[in-house]
Amino acid sequence: MQSKIAKIVKDNRESLIALRRDLHRHAEPAWVEFRTASILARKLDDLGFELKLGREVVNEEARMGLPSTETLEKEYARAKEQGADPEYLPYFEGGFTGLTATLDTGKPGPVIGLRFDIDSNDLTEPAGEGHIPTQQGFASINEGAMHACGHDAHAAIGIGVATVLSSLKEQLTGKIKFIFQPAEEGVRGAKSMVAAGVTDDLDLLLALHIGFGVNELGVFACGGEQFLATTKYDVTFKGVPAHAGSTPDEGKNALLAAALAVTGLYGIARHKDGSSRINVGVLKAGSGRNIIPDLAEMKIEIRGETTEINDYMVQKALSILEGAARMQEVEYETEEVGGAPAAVSSPDLAAALEKIANDHPGVRRFMTASPFSGSEDVTYMMQAMDKRSKPSAYLVAGTPVKSGHHKRDFDFDEEVIPLAADVISAAVFQLANNYK
Repeated sequence: MQSKIAKIVKDNRESLIALRRDLHRHAEPAWVEFRTASILARKLDDLGFELKLGREVVNEEARMGLPSTETLEKEYARAKEQGADPEYLPYFEGGFTGLTATLDTGKPGPVIGLRFDIDSNDLTEPAGEGHIPTQQGFASINEGAMHACGHDAHAAIGIGVATVLSSLKEQLTGKIKFIFQPAEEGVRGAKSMVAAGVTDDLDLLLALHIGFGVNELGVFACGGEQFLATTKYDVTFKGVPAHAGSTPDEGKNALLAAALAVTGLYGIARHKDGSSRINVGVLKAGSGRNIIPDLAEMKIEIRGETTEINDYMVQKALSILEGAARMQEVEYETEEVGGAPAAVSSPDLAAALEKIANDHPGVRRFMTASPFSGSEDVTYMMQAMDKRSKPSAYLVAGTPVKSGHHKRDFDFDEEVIPLAADVISAAVFQLANNYK
């Protein structure tokens, strides 16, 4: 069976890399992955999968950090102009850019979920020499949008696995459910798909990421990742403007409230039970040097080694924001625009993946822990699985990475695409046919 899988992957290698490059060239950030989702839907339909699209798999109320209506409409129009599939594009209108695709073998067996994220980062790709996507003509043509985390590879790997498994349907049991998730960046999308019930029928869940500190092709890692729980807020302070020279006492200073909040946030006492983070990434305020600032906007993020530590930091932060507003007698608003809990891979499933990987001819080494320490909203799905006592695991496929994730000159070795498709297909085949 391994040779059959390898041949199918080899036969489709060029098309998978071409797909990655096409998605890279037409990068789309969170909640506006209109073209991307429509292209994936067309390919999965052609492979014979049962599709659920848009509102069927994305809960409207659970979406976080949604762009403005104007942005959604503008990006939708751009996707249409850039060759989105006309049959499937309308399903994703309004920012409902998730989809699932199920392969039903018609035989008793487990329901295996495979999650792949599809959004790009809010970056403009460099045009200089030395950047391979630019040199080879597939750099993003969309200003302010660039695949700088490998999600274009994830989508291509997902299609690669779908191609293999659809070809081997008669040798499989149970159901294989592909979950193509929008808005991972900013940890915004998984929560809405969980709320829509996409994980409710799963017996096990596998998720994938390339790189993440595993920088050698042929090396895979699972089992010791350190996902930090996180919460993201947009904060607005609203005061009263006044002339700074003649009537300063009539103003209510929103900028000063925000400045007090910044110093307070960085002064939060750290928790004794584990690491925590807080960062004010953006602070904008004021309109002129002689005007008491009546508006200040902040973007902050909080992280904790556990969900409980993150919650502790959140409560402290919210108290500080409220206190700063009261001190300056201004109003304030907070909007949660992203978040994810902590989670860990199921030990038994991680061990099963290790055995499968070690038996695979393309795997050079399997690591039981990757050096990744950050946040990823697949943890919403993993947490949902935990609540039902169902296993989940997060697999990292190693690849040499230029610079680092979320940097403008990010790039990777494209050979990770066929290799990861091969390894995951082999893993799903064995898990589906040996599930207990």
